[in-house]
Amino acid sequence: MVSDKRVHRLITRGEIQGLCVLLLYTSPLSCFSNFSPLIYKMKEGSPKGTLIGAIGADLHLDFSVDPPLLFNLAQKKISAQYVELNNTTGELFTSAVQMDRESLCADRGEGQSCALALDVFILPQQYFQLVKVRILIEDVNDNRPRFPSEEIRLTVPENAPVNARFAVEQSAVDPDLGVNGVQTYWLVNDFGVFTLDVEENEGGELTPFLIVTESLDREQQAEYVTDIIAEDGGTPPLLGTATLRIIISDVNDNCPKFAKAQVNVTVYGNATRGTQLARLHAYDPDQGANAQITYSYSERVTTETRSLFHLDAATGVIKLAGKMDANAAKLYKLTVLANGPACIPDVATVTIRVIKVVSGPPLLAPRYIAAEKDGMVSLKESEPAFTPVAFYTVKNADPRQKLECLLEGSGPFRLTPYERLKNEYLLETTEPLDYEMRQEYELAILCRHHHGVVLKTVVRVQVEDENDNAPVFKQSLLEIFVEENNAPNTFLAKLQATDADSGSRGEVAYLLGSDAPPVFHLDRQVGVLTVTTSLDREEKETYRFMVRAVDRGSPRKESIATVVVTVQDRNDNSPRFINKDFTFFVPENFPGFGEIGVLSVTDADAGENGWVALSILNGSDIFVIDTGRGALRAKTSLDREQQGTYHLWIEAVDGGKPALSCVTMVTVLLLDVNDNPPIVLFPQSNQSYMLVLPSTLPGTSITEVYAVDRDTGMNAVIAYSIIKRLGGEPGSFDIDPNTGNITLRKTLSDRGLYSLLVKVSDHGQPEPLHATVLVNLFVNETVSNESYIQSLLLRQATIEIEDGSALRESRQWIPDRQVFPCQPVLIGLSATCLGLFIMVVSLSVYVSCRKLRKHKKKRLGVEIPLKMNSDMQAVDRKLMEISNI
Repeated sequence: MVSDKRVHRLITRGEIQGLCVLLLYTSPLSCFSNFSPLIYKMKEGSPKGTLIGAIGADLHLDFSVDPPLLFNLAQKKISAQYVELNNTTGELFTSAVQMDRESLCADRGEGQSCALALDVFILPQQYFQLVKVRILIEDVNDNRPRFPSEEIRLTVPENAPVNARFAVEQSAVDPDLGVNGVQTYWLVNDFGVFTLDVEENEGGELTPFLIVTESLDREQQAEYVTDIIAEDGGTPPLLGTATLRIIISDVNDNCPKFAKAQVNVTVYGNATRGTQLARLHAYDPDQGANAQITYSYSERVTTETRSLFHLDAATGVIKLAGKMDANAAKLYKLTVLANGPACIPDVATVTIRVIKVVSGPPLLAPRYIAAEKDGMVSLKESEPAFTPVAFYTVKNADPRQKLECLLEGSGPFRLTPYERLKNEYLLETTEPLDYEMRQEYELAILCRHHHGVVLKTVVRVQVEDENDNAPVFKQSLLEIFVEENNAPNTFLAKLQATDADSGSRGEVAYLLGSDAPPVFHLDRQVGVLTVTTSLDREEKETYRFMVRAVDRGSPRKESIATVVVTVQDRNDNSPRFINKDFTFFVPENFPGFGEIGVLSVTDADAGENGWVALSILNGSDIFVIDTGRGALRAKTSLDREQQGTYHLWIEAVDGGKPALSCVTMVTVLLLDVNDNPPIVLFPQSNQSYMLVLPSTLPGTSITEVYAVDRDTGMNAVIAYSIIKRLGGEPGSFDIDPNTGNITLRKTLSDRGLYSLLVKVSDHGQPEPLHATVLVNLFVNETVSNESYIQSLLLRQATIEIEDGSALRESRQWIPDRQVFPCQPVLIGLSATCLGLFIMVVSLSVYVSCRKLRKHKKKRLGVEIPLKMNSDMQAVDRKLMEISNI
């Protein structure tokens, strides 16, 4: 069984190795920043599709960049056959070819890692990196231990003390490593005199030792035969079996001992035969024949290895006896025994490491980053400047001679040393390629030292056309003019656009923009633009929309142009007044050429077709109209009392050819202004009077004041009032303010002349107008002396003096109206009578009065008619009603 010390050492070593690998694995960015490779672990024999590692994630790369990252394996790498790389995520997976650690790393011993080396390119060029990846292949327990031979013979001297140890040199071999290798040995039958222990030498190999537990007696039993079992540490463990034949013999008391139990030798693969590789030295304190030492290989050394490396049995010198493969690195382990007479052989391990020798002339090995076939590299013209094309590695270079590589040939390319690695050169572009300018380049890569050119290789670069040119319109703004009322499908224009790309990428299709009205149609192939219906400028004058030119590349490119279609006017609309007819109200006496109103007229047409001129068809002798603005004016001030309503016909004519017109009627209504005072029609004179009998009862209608006003409305509403009384008892008479009817208020006790100054006023605004008239009432039974009455009337001149303005106002209207044409005669007669009366009054007043009384009693009372006849009054009232209307 394996010792606790052995287990502890294995666990400690495994933890240290695992920690180192884990640190490398979990810190790829740190390693990469120091140009160290990314290191992953993978068990051998893993099935296809097993995740090895994520390069992009371990390098903490930003996958949101645009353009996206691209991962590629370097071509022509033998190790690439065991892995598959996801080009977009950088994840490594196992391929269908399984990794066998024992085949791939036959020269690796325990404690030495087995790894695959990969080169991964990160593209595009702005993110370019060369990442070195190492995949550590972890061993699995897929091999069982095997002994060199089916039977192992071990000689034990009979005088071997208890606990004496004897090495079983033909120990089992397990290609697996670590815990999967041989971990312990045990015997099927120990016969009660033996036991088995395992020791680990400095090389990490386990050697089973047979321990004597009881005294031996060759004469009693000279040989013991049992099975020895080798067990590895896998789960489940695998076993190897061999027959152990223990032979009991005599031995002396000292045995040979190697000066060094472990010897390491390094030799180049091209070393010649006979080269001395090592000299082993063992010593034996005994003398004579018992001190004689011979050297031999252990049974575990294969025949092939024995023939390749010769061991001199007497001197312990190991020489190269065969030819090694100079192009392959390999590791040999030789177990050498130092044999003495009747002694247990001492063991020494010789490790020979064969170094691969570079042979032949220098070689320039390409690793293409861009797509390559038969030496032709293809690059898209859309690739940006500094796009990597290929890596070139100089192999078999003599380190003693400085080698320089350069690029020959015209084109936007350069060859630069890759600063992170020695003898590596990067071929890349220096500016974007353009297929339209050049389709192919031929470049030569030369490597030379001071003796001249030693390497030359040619690479051809083919530029692939891409849809990198959008169609271009001949005109970015196209202005089109078309008359309205056009025929359907009228041709408007032919669009023209060109595309510099080749093939289908340069074919152009024409499309209407999304803002184009449905009345327009654009032919996709030839670009002819038509209008499918008749256009009306009055509905819409300008159409502005986009047109597109689209190529047939992938992805498609397009350009746009603006089309402006202007619809030109025709005189297809007559002028229109905003109203069917117009009515204007204007106050009378409005000043001449004042603006009465404005006639609004429109014409949907444009330009001269929309210019409108106005004219008056009738009434142009009184009215004028502003042709441009449509303002109606009267040439002179208008008087409503002469004419209150005017009807005009107005014509509107546009400027088209032929001209179109329309007519409307305008009604002008004059509004009344209080410009006329009332006119008193009765009494006709301030000198007229009426006889009132003293016996008249109160409340009796005596007479009335009748007046008219030429204005209308409130301006013609008349009010009557007594503003002054002369003669008789005050307050004897009242007047109705609305009708002018004068009635007796109380019984008349005084006789004589009663004079009432009556004011006739209208209700006009802002200031009412009025007239005055004297109503004379003579209270008496009879009129006996008319001259006397006339003299009394003349005395009322004082009233006119006191209220001169009112009387003058009243009188000035009377002659104007010439209501009573006999007034001059009456005035003359009154003046004559007054003179006669003054002359004779003092002589015969009394006599005359009495005579007159006597005579009057016999006569009917004479009455001066104050009222006009009924027919005349009816006419006057009719006129007043008309004026009120």
